Amino acid sequence: MRTEGGAGPAQPSNGRAASRRRQPMSGSGGPGGRWKMAAARSGAEGEEAAAAAAAGNGDGDPSVPATPGRAQVFAAVVDTFLEKLVTAGSYQRFANCYRCFYKLQPEMTRSIYDQFVSQLQTSIKEEIQEVKEEGNLEVLFNSLDKIVEEAKDHKEPAWRPSGIPEEDVRSAMVPYLLKHRSYLQKVLKEKEEENRKVAESVLAGRDRIAELQQLIQARKLAWQAITKEQRELIMTFREPQ
Repeated sequence: MRTEGGAGPAQPSNGRAASRRRQPMSGSGGPGGRWKMAAARSGAEGEEAAAAAAAGNGDGDPSVPATPGRAQVFAAVVDTFLEKLVTAGSYQRFANCYRCFYKLQPEMTRSIYDQFVSQLQTSIKEEIQEVKEEGNLEVLFNSLDKIVEEAKDHKEPAWRPSGIPEEDVRSAMVPYLLKHRSYLQKVLKEKEEENRKVAESVLAGRDRIAELQQLIQARKLAWQAITKEQRELIMTFREPQ
């Protein structure tokens, strides 16, 4: 509305517009406040989950801060990014870019800005959620947390690349090749032992065959001798012609 004297916008309307501009940025209903509350809520949930896990393990000491999981850290990073994005693209900068339209319709400018920020945040969250689902990040984060937790009990230093590919490959392949060589030597020794036993069995079979041949020959000669004696005996008892 304009005043009767033809001046600019009425003061009450400007007061309401200024009030509406200030309220979302300072209160919890604005984008920045909503994401701050979300980050605080996710941090609180992470601390409660870690405290519950520590209590379940029997070592819940309130003086020791609980380490958040990678999924919680990722969620906090996303919330911080959205908060920084809203801060960088503040309403003041948006209004300066569209100064002429802001002077004519400040309330409409504010409404467009709120819708733009809300849709931008929703789109970013949806994209990040799709990436998490496609990459199965929740399971991977939990696996990494489990690996790190299990590695705390290891006293030996973890392997790190030296920067020289030849040495790194050698350090990784030599133990495997030595283990494989030991396995092949073991298999070779077993095969040699089997071959030795088979050779002994073959030689023993040959000796047995030679003994059987000699026995057969001896029995053959004995049979021939007996047959000869029988013939002679028969000839003796045969009547003379």
